[in-house]
Amino acid sequence: MATHRLLRAAFLAALVPVAAIAVQAQGHGNPDRPIPALAAEPPMLGLHQVRGEAGKARPGGGGASPNMVWHNGAIMPRVTVKPIFWGPSWSNAGFYADKLDGLHAWHTGIGNSSFADTTNEYTGTGGAITSQIDYSAGYLKDTVTPVPSTVSKLTTPTASEVCKVLNGTAAPDGSGYYPVYVDVKRGNAGFCAYHSYTTCDGVPVQFAFFFNLDGDAGCDPQDASGLHSEGLAALVNVSAHELSEARTDPRNGGWYDNSGAENADKCAWTFGTDLITLPANGTKWKMQGNWSNAAYNANKGYTNSSKQNGCIDGGNFLKPTP
Repeated sequence: MATHRLLRAAFLAALVPVAAIAVQAQGHGNPDRPIPALAAEPPMLGLHQVRGEAGKARPGGGGASPNMVWHNGAIMPRVTVKPIFWGPSWSNAGFYADKLDGLHAWHTGIGNSSFADTTNEYTGTGGAITSQIDYSAGYLKDTVTPVPSTVSKLTTPTASEVCKVLNGTAAPDGSGYYPVYVDVKRGNAGFCAYHSYTTCDGVPVQFAFFFNLDGDAGCDPQDASGLHSEGLAALVNVSAHELSEARTDPRNGGWYDNSGAENADKCAWTFGTDLITLPANGTKWKMQGNWSNAAYNANKGYTNSSKQNGCIDGGNFLKPTP
């Protein structure tokens, strides 16, 4: 399999603020509150390419070591996760079936798990990454606004949606991470998900984007356990990928290697453990691993698609003791 590479999109012109929407949430909209101002076109980071398709390397890449390097920017020592379910289909129980409950269970259990520990060797501005992933704030829904066709080409529509939804509930949280799950298929897009960042009301906001992956062979982790639907299993695997990268490289100045690949990019579509148990609730999931400099240096990880043994997943492959 070709090595998964990172795509860093160029910044474009400033966005035009968009109109307010009705949001179903644990909270209510404030129509008197101004719509948050947005930053320029956000970059696509950590593209989770479909199986067998390589991403594009960052210009100027190369170098002998496969290890990740800190680029003097932010990391996320702690994370507050608040998913956003976007699109009319999320009001239809026949569509979301097990997805809402399953993603709730996964987000509830991922904090302080051995999988979360796979990123904790990385430090940067703000200290060291910890396994503190708070999901107590629940999730948000926007079932009023249709998802535009441009979501597969630009990050602008998703950034706009995040700021609109936050405008209707609470002030943006600089430690917040907002995964956006849409109800549309990826079509011809060559990726399953990505993460990015923007600015809402002057506050840095981290977000991610996920297609509807029901019946999508290119994004299927091939979970044979029978515990979850194919679509849910696919969403959890790419959610693990993007959350791991947001924690280590939230705003394009954190940790990535000389070709631009982030920790989950380097282990994309490689699995060390069949199912990983989340101790907080006992749920079991198939999740790809993350790159560990420590594991690679100690020759204790499992191999990625480039035959480099630096991947760990928190199951049988744990971070070596420094």
